[in-house]
Amino acid sequence: MILEMSNIKKHFEDCEVLHDISLSVDSGEVVSIIGPSGSGKSTLLRCATFLEKIDSGSIKYLDKTVVHTPEGEKPVYLPKKDMVKVKSYFGLVFQQFNLFPHYSVLKNVCDAPIHVQKRDKEEVEAKARELLKKMGLSDKADAYPFQLSGGQQQRVAIARALALNPDIIFFDEPTSALDPELTGEVLKIIKQLAEEKMTMVIVTHEMNFAKNVSKRVIFMDGGYIVEQGDPEEVLGNPTQERTRQFLKNYQQ
Repeated sequence: MILEMSNIKKHFEDCEVLHDISLSVDSGEVVSIIGPSGSGKSTLLRCATFLEKIDSGSIKYLDKTVVHTPEGEKPVYLPKKDMVKVKSYFGLVFQQFNLFPHYSVLKNVCDAPIHVQKRDKEEVEAKARELLKKMGLSDKADAYPFQLSGGQQQRVAIARALALNPDIIFFDEPTSALDPELTGEVLKIIKQLAEEKMTMVIVTHEMNFAKNVSKRVIFMDGGYIVEQGDPEEVLGNPTQERTRQFLKNYQQ
């Protein structure tokens, strides 16, 4: 098992956004998380990647307990020096790309492996060029983000995540900031990664994509996991009325 999140609770001020959520992801599994805005999908990813701290529960990566909550106490995270290692287990692709505007494409991809993971510069650059080729961006290594389309920027962001050699990649609505005509090129790359058995958790509003690439689909609403299971079942024949209502109203 790559990731195990147990009984996760999270609130912002008086609003509880995650209610006792548990989620596990096996090696090679692709899990898509769907649901309306404000359902807690992105917050769940931010907790899984330590951009937000949980209020209670536990998170394990590869059988290493990263955070646990002793009874009646606050969550206890690993020491900072150990967290550096844990953070190398995953990559994260944001909705808004989050590239460094003053770095070239190549430097955006190489920066973390060289300076955070302390890997050999030549080895990292060779890997980065290989990844850019895979993304169809061989000719963009020396370009800067402002010179790229949104779809190209998102493919650079995916290359950057892969350059860390992660065990799992999280995608937080990777196409929602893109024009429809650019969405396809990013989804094609993610589908290719799925075929290569990359472990992924994808928050998405692309229902057909979720159906085609996922091993499991999770429907969230109001900070709860309402329904999860086989994509054909959840998206084609959901058991919960709330899921049916969401899919019926969803404009594809």
